[in-house]
Amino acid sequence: MADITLISGSTLGSAEYVAEHLEEKLQEAGFSTELLHGPELDEVPQEGVWLIVSSTHGAGELPDNLLPFYEALQESQPDLSGVRFGAVGIGNHEYDLFCGAIKLLETTLTQLGAKRIGDRLEIDVLEHEIPEDPAEVWVASWHPQI
Repeated sequence: MADITLISGSTLGSAEYVAEHLEEKLQEAGFSTELLHGPELDEVPQEGVWLIVSSTHGAGELPDNLLPFYEALQESQPDLSGVRFGAVGIGNHEYDLFCGAIKLLETTLTQLGAKRIGDRLEIDVLEHEIPEDPAEVWVASWHPQI
């Protein structure tokens, strides 16, 4: 099993690029990783450390490729007390529900018993042309908390 399972949800690809960059940085720091783009719930270990990277689609909604994962969490209500997670959201502050998707996921994971590691990172694409840059700074302070 990987030290860290990265889960990404993206509409236009930016969250995937950020997740891939974070995977590289975590591997450089000595962690083993598994990267899953829009996984089904049964593909994700029900314990260990998850790092979720999600863009927000439309009015605070989950990207289409992460919706089945979220719906399965809601439907099956698994016990995630063995999961600790980090959360990275990508959005545009001009929308009412800035980074709404990652907040929704975080709320659901917490309700199912998972514990967040550190602070959630919210990347505003209007302030960061290259979202990998703030993500790289964040992960350097996040992974020592594991």
